[in-house]
Amino acid sequence: MDLLIILIYSGFCVLIFKLFRIPLNKWSVPTAILGGIALLGTMILLMNFNHPYGKFSKEVYAVVPVVPPVKGIVQTVEVKPNIPLKQGDILFTIDPKPYQLKVDELEATLMEAKQSAMQLGSQLEFAQAKVKQALAERDRTRTAYNRYRKGSKNNAAAFARQTVDDSRQMYLAAQANADAAQADLQRVTFAHESNIDGVNTQVVELQKKLESARYDLERTVVRAPSDGIATQIALKPGIMAVPLPLSPAMVFIPKQERVFAGSFWQNSLGMMKPGFETEMILDAVPGHVFKGEVISVLPAMSEGQYQASGQLLSANQISRHGRAIALIKVTEEDLEQYQLPLGVQGKMVIYSDQFTHVAVMRKVLLRMLGWLNYVFPVK
Repeated sequence: MDLLIILIYSGFCVLIFKLFRIPLNKWSVPTAILGGIALLGTMILLMNFNHPYGKFSKEVYAVVPVVPPVKGIVQTVEVKPNIPLKQGDILFTIDPKPYQLKVDELEATLMEAKQSAMQLGSQLEFAQAKVKQALAERDRTRTAYNRYRKGSKNNAAAFARQTVDDSRQMYLAAQANADAAQADLQRVTFAHESNIDGVNTQVVELQKKLESARYDLERTVVRAPSDGIATQIALKPGIMAVPLPLSPAMVFIPKQERVFAGSFWQNSLGMMKPGFETEMILDAVPGHVFKGEVISVLPAMSEGQYQASGQLLSANQISRHGRAIALIKVTEEDLEQYQLPLGVQGKMVIYSDQFTHVAVMRKVLLRMLGWLNYVFPVK
C-alpha cells in the first residue's frame, strides 16, 4: 500500500514537470524528492498509525464436531451435504437393537422388583407371625425343661436323666428357631422400610437404570444440534460409530452471524476500539468495498500462552512476534447476494476518530487494491 502512494506521487510529479515544462536541474529534482519524502512520510505515518491496515484478514466461524453418543453400526445416513437443516433434523441413525434389548430386559426386571416390593408387606406379617410362633414354642420348651430340671434335683424317679437332657435340647432348639425368626423379621423389616420418597430402593435403582437405557436408545438417532448445514460427509452405513471425541463422525456448521478477523500490528491497538468504522475488500469480490464496524479486539494473543507441562518456556517462543486480532462485523446487507463460502479472505482497514482527514487517502488506496483483485489478489 505504501508503494502505491509513492507511485501515485511519482506520477503526479512527472505530470507537473511535463505540464508546466519545469526543467530537470539540481534545484527542481531534489525539491520534488525532498518534498515528497516530507509530505508522503508525514501522511503515511499519520495514516498507518491512526487508521490501521490489516493485510491478512479472513472470515472465522465455529464448527461442531458430531461425535456419536453411543457405540454401534451406522444404519442410515439421512442428511445430504450442504443442505440447510433445522434443529432436531436427523443426521444419521445407529443400529438400536442392542439398546432395545437392554431396555426390554430392564423393564422385565423392574416389573419383578415391583412385584417383590408389593409382597414385602405380606412377608413382614408372615415374619412377625413366625416370631410369635417361635417365641411361644421357646417358652413352652423352657417351661418343660425347667420342670424336668427341678424334678431331677429333687431326685424324683419320674424324671430320668435322659428326659432332662432331651427337654434341654428341645429348649435350645426352640431358642435358636426364635433367634432365626427374629433375624428374618429384622431383614424383612429393613427391606420393607428401605424407601426413597415412598418407593422401594431396589425399584428406584432399576428405574434409573431403565431411564439411562432408554436415553441411550433415543441417542441411536443422532440429530442436528441447531440450524445449519453438514458438509463433506464421508459417513456411510456399515461404519462402526464410536463415541470418541477425537474421532467425530461428521462436521456440522451451525447457522451463525458472519464475522471477519483481521491481523494488525500491536502499535495500532490504541486505534482499535469497538464501534469504529471499518472497510474491507475480499479477494472473491473484486472492486467492491464492504463496510462494517469493530465488534471487539481479542483480549489475548496465542504467541504468549503457555500451559502446565514438563517443559520450560522457551526463548524462541518469547521471540515470536504476535499480532493483535480484531473481530469485524460487516453491516452491508448485500453480503449474502454474493453467495460467498465461509472462510473467504481479504484485507481490512479500521478508521479511528483521530486525523479523520487522512482517512481519505486510506480509502483511496484500499479501493485501488480492490481493483487489482480483478487481475490477481495482492498480498
